Amino acid sequence: MEKKDFKPDTRYTVTLREDGGKLRPANLYVYKTYDNFMIVRMTNSDGLLRKLKYDDVVKIVKTREVRAEDRFFIPEAVLLEKAWADRDVMYRYSSSPHMGK
Repeated sequence: MEKKDFKPDTRYTVTLREDGGKLRPANLYVYKTYDNFMIVRMTNSDGLLRKLKYDDVVKIVKTREVRAEDRFFIPEAVLLEKAWADRDVMYRYSSSPHMGK
């Protein structure tokens, strides 16, 4: 996959390729896209923010854009490319005013 295949503030159901080559399904929310990777939250697992390379996604099964009032917000400083230069995972709680959180 490539950067053009993904948009911020969108939920995706995808097929991921793990390090060992095994394929598995995943649900993710895309916060930010960069040239070589995107910042996502895995919504079907631990909820951590992750740096995900486009090559790790084999197939997009389903796409659903998230309405503005249902989006979960994270400060822009956390999503900066330089903040992810030496990390792959980050614990960060996000909130949505519409959801009462």
